[in-house]
Amino acid sequence: MADSIEVGDITVDVVRKAIKNIHLRVYPPLGRVGISAPRWMSMDRIRLFVVSKIGWIKKTQDKIRELEWVTQHEYRDQEIHYVWGRQCLLKVEELASAPKVSLEQNILLLRVRSGSSQEKKAAVLNNWFREQLKLAVPPLVAKWEPLMGVTVSRIFVQRMKTRWGTCCLRLKAIRLNSELAKKLPECLEYVVVHEMAHLLVSSHNHRFRALMDRFIPQWKSYRRILNHRI
Repeated sequence: MADSIEVGDITVDVVRKAIKNIHLRVYPPLGRVGISAPRWMSMDRIRLFVVSKIGWIKKTQDKIRELEWVTQHEYRDQEIHYVWGRQCLLKVEELASAPKVSLEQNILLLRVRSGSSQEKKAAVLNNWFREQLKLAVPPLVAKWEPLMGVTVSRIFVQRMKTRWGTCCLRLKAIRLNSELAKKLPECLEYVVVHEMAHLLVSSHNHRFRALMDRFIPQWKSYRRILNHRI
């Protein structure tokens, strides 16, 4: 049986098992916190245990988040890259023309100038992913604004190391990680709704979780998918 509890700004996934002792783990790449607890243990006791470990949890999360969590690539032919959750093979062409990226079925075609460095290839591809997200997000925001009763004034897309998205309540703006273009479209929609929900409730309290349960009933599954490296 899986559940979750909130302790301050930390969400803890709780799984009950036929075990004698409680086990706490912090998982890469984003520092997700999980607990395996005996089936007989109450949620109040589990919460107290988490509170006693808050210092260790935050310290461990900081260490994990200092690491680059995106899979490293060399940007060579036949590398596997993900586009909207689908595996694609990279094909690199060196030409005299301007850099360009295109997706042809399951082939991700990267055209760069002859002699381009690995860093340049990465920059070209990362910019393409950012543009894909810029195209995908506005329709989602437009879909959910009337359903949630909120208005998003600005949308920012950039590559981030430790967050999938953030919300600025004062500006009514959301900021999204361009790496979401590599994940399933459902995961992007979850993150968009998550950040828009913060325009209604700023913290991750029971009201916020109730909103997420209402708007995206499978949001916990999408959160788990997002925490897996690709």
